[in-house]
Amino acid sequence: MLALALIQMRVDGGEPEANLERAAARIATASAQGAEVVVLPEALDLGWTHPSAATSAQPIPDGRTARRLRDTARLNHVWVCSGLVERDGSSVFNSSILIDPTGEVVLHHRKLNELEIGQSCYAGGDRLAVATTPWGVVGMMICSDAFAPGQVIARTLGLLGAQIILSPCAWAVPADHDPVGEPYGQLWQDNYGPVARDFRLWIAGVSNVGPLTAGPWAGRRCIGCSLLVGPDGLPVLRGPYGGDADVILRANVELEPRPARGDGWVRWREDQFRREMPRVGKA
Repeated sequence: MLALALIQMRVDGGEPEANLERAAARIATASAQGAEVVVLPEALDLGWTHPSAATSAQPIPDGRTARRLRDTARLNHVWVCSGLVERDGSSVFNSSILIDPTGEVVLHHRKLNELEIGQSCYAGGDRLAVATTPWGVVGMMICSDAFAPGQVIARTLGLLGAQIILSPCAWAVPADHDPVGEPYGQLWQDNYGPVARDFRLWIAGVSNVGPLTAGPWAGRRCIGCSLLVGPDGLPVLRGPYGGDADVILRANVELEPRPARGDGWVRWREDQFRREMPRVGKA
């Protein structure tokens, strides 16, 4: 059983020190409460599409922001997954890393399916991989990677062996969004659910909260609603909605053995479909 913490926290655009200090405090709290794996939002250090990406992005794994998270993981003896804005030469990437309890980066992803509105801020991703850990095989994606055509990114992680996919996110709505008339989150459930069910894996999407103060979506606000979906494709845990819904969400996750590999997934799903079909008796 894996003790998972989803850190749905405030991220202030262009304020890396404040964001990292906030993240360190929440990681320490989650660890003290028994968490083994902690997941943080997308672009944790600078905020999604904030213009400071052009001047303040740091390298991975040895830049200032990555080192701070690596130190925090080591001090608290936990695995940490976080989004970061990455500088690599002349390019800036919307990236995420998975850090082990010794402070080593064991997985490094660069967002592939960036929204068009974010493409002026970030270069296109160039990698997709999984990592084997003591608690199972983990994959990473970032936010809109989840709804690439045909859910190809999440499904490829399933084919690569992921038993759980961790996804730092920044889910934003217009300032006048009405959560009663238009409840938030169906897009993510619609894209997480089929992949989780088809590959018998878990998906954890963790969004930040707080206003977007600069960049192409200035005036919008990130509203949490972090989501954990289980191997049956159904939500297990949902974060609260709101620009100030800063919370630590916890869940115990039991990773499932892989029922198939390669093209065996097709046969496995066909067998599942036949078992799920209602039996039709003769009159």
